[in-house]
Amino acid sequence: MALACQRNSYLQEFTTKVKSCEPAEIKTVANGKQQKLTGYDVILEDTILFPEGGGQPDDRGRIGNVDVLRITRQGAEAVHFVLTPLDPGTEVCLKVDWTRRFDHMQQHSGQHLISAVAEEKYGYKTGSWNLGEKTSFIELDTPSIPQDRLVELEELVNEKIRDHIPMYPTLYDSKEVAEEQEVQLGDLPNDHVGPVRIVTIEGIENNMCCGTHVSNLSHLQTVKLLGVEKGKQSKTNLMFLVGNRVLKYLGKCCENEKHLTGLLKGSPDEHKELVEKMQKSLKVAQKSCTTLLRDLAVLEAQCFKSNPEKDGLFTLHRKEGDFAFMSIIVNEINDERILKFLTIGDEKTSGMFLLSGSEEVVSDVGPKVAEMLEGKGAGKNGRYQGKANKLQNRPKVEAMLKDYLATRK
Repeated sequence: MALACQRNSYLQEFTTKVKSCEPAEIKTVANGKQQKLTGYDVILEDTILFPEGGGQPDDRGRIGNVDVLRITRQGAEAVHFVLTPLDPGTEVCLKVDWTRRFDHMQQHSGQHLISAVAEEKYGYKTGSWNLGEKTSFIELDTPSIPQDRLVELEELVNEKIRDHIPMYPTLYDSKEVAEEQEVQLGDLPNDHVGPVRIVTIEGIENNMCCGTHVSNLSHLQTVKLLGVEKGKQSKTNLMFLVGNRVLKYLGKCCENEKHLTGLLKGSPDEHKELVEKMQKSLKVAQKSCTTLLRDLAVLEAQCFKSNPEKDGLFTLHRKEGDFAFMSIIVNEINDERILKFLTIGDEKTSGMFLLSGSEEVVSDVGPKVAEMLEGKGAGKNGRYQGKANKLQNRPKVEAMLKDYLATRK
C-alpha cells in the first residue's frame, strides 16, 4: 500500500505504531566533513515522513520527541533513522517539518508542470531533474533554448497556475493493473511491490511518481525560470524556482538592490551604467598603477647600482608588487655576483618570493629560503621563486643570507 504521505501530502501529524527497531549506521556530512552516526533504523506501520525518491529529497520530522535524521525506501517500507531506540508495538505521534515538506511539494509539482508544458509545446523531453537546496534544474533533451522560448514557457506555466487546475494521485493495485490501463511506468524500480502511483495534472499530464505534490496548481503560487546552463551530451539544464523560493529570491534581490543604490549613489535604473563607468575607471587606474610600479622597479634597481657602498646582497619587500615587479629589478641589476632577495604580499601573512644570483649560490640556499618562509619553490638558471606562507620570517632569511655570504668571503 502507499504511505500516508503519498495518499495525503498535506498531513502534518499522524499517529501510528512501531513495527521494528534495529541498530544501524549512516554516513553524513557535518561542517564539510564526513562522519558516521550510530543509531537505529525504525519501521512504522505507516508514515507521513516521505523517504527520498523520484528526485525528491527525504523529509525531516519527529517520532514523538525523537528527531528523524534520514528516511529511505526499502521495498514498500519507509526506514526512519534515529539516534534513540523505540520499542516495537509502541504507539507514536509523527510530526513532519512542514516548511521543508511544502517547499519540496512546490518544487516537485512545479517540475512536473514545467516538464509537461515544455514537452507539449516544444517537444523538449525531460531526462532528469535535481531539487537543490536553493535552486533546482530540469535536464531537457535539447542542445539549447532560445531566450524568447524561455519567456514564453514561463508565461504558459504561470497561466496554468492561475487556471487553478487540480493535481492528484491515482493508485493502481499493481504495476500489472497499471500496464493494463496503458499507463506509462517509466523507470519503475525492480524491487517495487504493491500499488503504482500515477500523478495527474488535470488535462495536462499523467506521470508515474512516488513524490509528494500539491493538490492544486494554484498552491504553486508562481514559477520563475532563472535561465539555462549547458548540460551533458547536448542537453540543456533549465534552472527554476517555485512558490516561496521565488518570494525569498525576490526579497534577496530587493535587499541587494537597496545596498547597491547606497553604494553607487544612483537609482536602480542607473546601476548598470554606473557599474560600467566604475569598471572603465578601474581599468585606467590599474593600468596607471602598473606603469608606476614598473617605473618604481627600475628606480629601485638603479638606486642600488649607483650606491658606492652597496654590498653583495640586495633585499626588498613591496606589499603591492607582483612577479613582474621583482623580475624587472633583477633584470635591471643584471649582476649574478649580487644575491637578490625580493618578496611581495602582506608582511603579516603570505606572499611570493624571488631569489636570484649565481646558479651555485641560488641552488644552495634557495630551498632553505623556502623552508624558512614555510613555503614551496622551484628554480633554475640562477633563479628560485615560490610561495611564502610566513613572510614574518623575512628578517630571519635576510640574516641567514648575510651569514652565508660572509662565510663565502
